[in-house]
Amino acid sequence: MQLFNLALGLLLLMTLGGGIWRALRGPSAADRMLSVQVFGTAAVAVLLLLAQAFGQAALRDVALAFALLAAVTAVAFVRRAWAEEVDCDPE
Repeated sequence: MQLFNLALGLLLLMTLGGGIWRALRGPSAADRMLSVQVFGTAAVAVLLLLAQAFGQAALRDVALAFALLAAVTAVAFVRRAWAEEVDCDPE
C-alpha cells in the first residue's frame, strides 16, 4: 500500500506540469490564479498521501495549514479581482 500511495503522489506531481504551463501562458489572471489553486490542492493531496504512506501525523497538520492558506488566497484574489472589475465599470 505504501508503494501505491507513493505512486499516486508521483502522478500528482507530474500533473503539475500542466499547471505550470497554464500559470505561465494563461490568457487571464483568473486562469493563472486557478493554476496556482491547483498547486495548492496537489500539495495538500501529496502531503496527505505521504502522511499515510509513512505514518507521520505531522504531515497531516501541514496539509491542513496549506488547505487553509489556499482558501485564504482564493478569497483574497476574488476580492481584488471584484474591486478591479467594479472600478473599470463605466456606469
